[in-house]
Amino acid sequence: MSIGRRPPGSAETTSGRASVLCGLGGWVPQRIVTNEELSRRLDTTEDWIITRTGIGERRAVDPGQATSDLAVAAGSRALRSAGGETPDTVIVATTTPDRPCPATAPLVAARLGMRGVAAFDVSAVCTGFVYGLATAAGMIAAGVSQRALVIGADVYSSIVDPDDRTNAIIFGDGAGAVVLRAGDPDELGALGNFVLGSDGTGEHLITIAAGGSRQRSSGQPPTRGERHFAMQGKEVFRQAVTHMSSSARASLAAAGWQPDEVDRVVAHQANLRILRSVADNLGIDRDRCVSHLVDVGNTGAASIPLALDHAAANGTLRPGQRVLLTAFGGGLTWGSCVLRWPDIDRGTEHGGER
Repeated sequence: MSIGRRPPGSAETTSGRASVLCGLGGWVPQRIVTNEELSRRLDTTEDWIITRTGIGERRAVDPGQATSDLAVAAGSRALRSAGGETPDTVIVATTTPDRPCPATAPLVAARLGMRGVAAFDVSAVCTGFVYGLATAAGMIAAGVSQRALVIGADVYSSIVDPDDRTNAIIFGDGAGAVVLRAGDPDELGALGNFVLGSDGTGEHLITIAAGGSRQRSSGQPPTRGERHFAMQGKEVFRQAVTHMSSSARASLAAAGWQPDEVDRVVAHQANLRILRSVADNLGIDRDRCVSHLVDVGNTGAASIPLALDHAAANGTLRPGQRVLLTAFGGGLTWGSCVLRWPDIDRGTEHGGER
């Protein structure tokens, strides 16, 4: 639907061809990192962690496991859920690729039995999955792709300093995936009304200083701090609430939906206070927000698809419900979109090794 001039960074579904969500899968590593374990090591308490973040535990990979391993596990579940044709496009949204070069997606595609398909990574930090959805939707709308596998996967335990109390309590490892197919805009599961944005003047707020051409060309060895993930929490909180709220409003307006018509909000699982603040800003009841934080923490680009997988498994998401997706991440980047939840055959698998 059109409401006149669209906001910068927005895109509407074309009238003749939409991307329809038809498969879903998630996977998290077996190893559980509890608040008790972290509190013993980081001079804090379990109560402080849960009060500050809403996180009860998070998952971490075993030695030798990489982002591609998680992506393959989640992707295979999404493909089994979707059935039907093999995708011709594979997109992996991640901040923790197996290597700086090449991209992780071609390896993931090959391990899933797909050679000769388009495969590439999307780097938008925690907004990566929404950017990946928008990219796949654009390819489907243009007729470049008929069916796409979009995966969000991150191994934050590989980039977060284990002794950094501020960040070590927040992040976990995981992967989530969806399959999109070409379909009709009126179908359940049709994605639409994407609103994307960025502000590079805030790049310093969420960053890993070392490893790229900027640091390498300096000729100076990186410090310990430069090798690890760094985030300026208070300002990130403010920016996240502001931009998720504004992009969500624009997406809802483009769809012609009122906030009180939204059945479920699935936001990037940053922390519980951010989720609640976004809901309050939008005027949506907090109990309509899907949250998986308590079990897995902030899993970066994997957080939205993992939350979708969890909510679909426990019945929180039901066919026909109006669903808002919204995310914020480093860059700075942000994005939102909407869909009416489809009837997905997920089988008996859910969420990873338990």
